[in-house]
Amino acid sequence: MKRRKFNHLAASGMVTPFLAGFQLSPSTSADRYVRLGGPLFAEYSGPNEWVSIVKARQYRAAYCPVQPGADDATIKAYRQAALDNDIVIAEVGAWSNIISVDDEERKKAIDKCVKSLALADQIGANCCVNISGSRNPDYWAGPHRDNLTDDTFDLIVETTRKIIDAVKPTQTYFALEPMPWAYPDSPDNYLRLVEAIDDPRFGVHMDPVNMVVSPQIYYRTGDLIKRGFKILGPHIRSCHAKDIILKQDTYSPQLEECQPGLGNLDYDVFLQEIARLKDIPLMMEHLKTAEEYAAAARYIRSVGQRNNIKI
Repeated sequence: MKRRKFNHLAASGMVTPFLAGFQLSPSTSADRYVRLGGPLFAEYSGPNEWVSIVKARQYRAAYCPVQPGADDATIKAYRQAALDNDIVIAEVGAWSNIISVDDEERKKAIDKCVKSLALADQIGANCCVNISGSRNPDYWAGPHRDNLTDDTFDLIVETTRKIIDAVKPTQTYFALEPMPWAYPDSPDNYLRLVEAIDDPRFGVHMDPVNMVVSPQIYYRTGDLIKRGFKILGPHIRSCHAKDIILKQDTYSPQLEECQPGLGNLDYDVFLQEIARLKDIPLMMEHLKTAEEYAAAARYIRSVGQRNNIKI
């Protein structure tokens, strides 16, 4: 496939030919649903036990149950178990720094992404997800003055294409989770990446909390979410469920991640937008205990109930 060279001067936020032909398909109120999932906090020895644990938590989505390097028979067995029990395998995490300033770290990260994307394709996961990384030499996911530059944007485009081309997936997508201080840091910059990478197997991972980077956005998270789904909806493959709070006892803005229901993220809008798409999972993360995940799930389900959305 011939890819066009990305124009940094193009106006951001415009619906371009790359999105032509894609439309959201709103569900009727009778069949609106969102597939919720999260870490299991339990050991399992095979697909049947895994399915039982997922169902016991009333999840209809799950993180990938095996790691890269699993044998073909095991991967096939888990894929079939998910299909037979209406469980969507949401994502294979490939957390690593694919744009590291250290050559060896960068090579290892790219190799990890290639292996993880291959697993996602084989097991039928919605996506393989990573962050774009960081030019920070001390922290792989940290802020750095060079992260949000044109040169780094181009490096992310080149590296992402390299990973997708190495696998040539047909059943899944490679996606980048947004970060506050690295591309994609906003819906519009995510659209820029989609256009620049220009590959049908590059997908979108929607994590609105990671795009709340100012008080202005904090108090209008519904607008942020609506914008993201409007311009990225057809490409979204998986979502993360978190929340965020703006601390009030400081004179410098401090935004802090928290458990769903304890912050300011507009979950009414978030669930409404996800429910307009088909089988896109909402995966909880970053909590410490099974009890916290259970409480978060109860909150998300309560929001779904008042919006006539089955969770």
